[in-house]
Amino acid sequence: MIQNILLCGVGGQGILLAAKVIAAAAVKSGFEVTTNEIHGMAQRGGSVTAFVRYGDTVFSPLFRAGDADVIASMEAIEALRYAHWLRPGGLAAVSRQRLIPVTVSSGKAKYPADADERLAKVFPRLEYIDCHVEAKKLGDARMANIILLGALSRGLDGIPSPVWEEAIRACVKPQFVEGNLAAFRFGRKE
Repeated sequence: MIQNILLCGVGGQGILLAAKVIAAAAVKSGFEVTTNEIHGMAQRGGSVTAFVRYGDTVFSPLFRAGDADVIASMEAIEALRYAHWLRPGGLAAVSRQRLIPVTVSSGKAKYPADADERLAKVFPRLEYIDCHVEAKKLGDARMANIILLGALSRGLDGIPSPVWEEAIRACVKPQFVEGNLAAFRFGRKE
């Protein structure tokens, strides 16, 4: 068994922390794990992606387009941008948050008004969660990535819920652990 995960979003949304937690959970579950991340123009609101692969034997963090078991996106249009990476029947966990890129705010492009409809059409298995709003309700908007992590965890094999929580404890600063555990549990049941 090998699980292929693609995480995508915009710089500052916690994509790299989410990848670190997935990798830690997979290792704690006895799997081989590889990861790769692409930052691009992350500091200027650019696209960020992370690939995570785990399984019995894994040689490379990269996989081909169309082979992702799960795509998790912190931004709706980023999910559409990487939709071709998801295998048929794969899970897309997508945050409802909209981040307007510079090309839109400068008037050179338009943010699609029909993003919700496009997502529903492209992803038959769609977990569409208002992660940012729910994280604010839990006390910290920065936990939106962990809510999304909880949602995507249901679509992955071989990692039980208690191990996910161990991984969060290992990867998150101690003062933020309890809040992030609450965020993960919310996303997992949502």
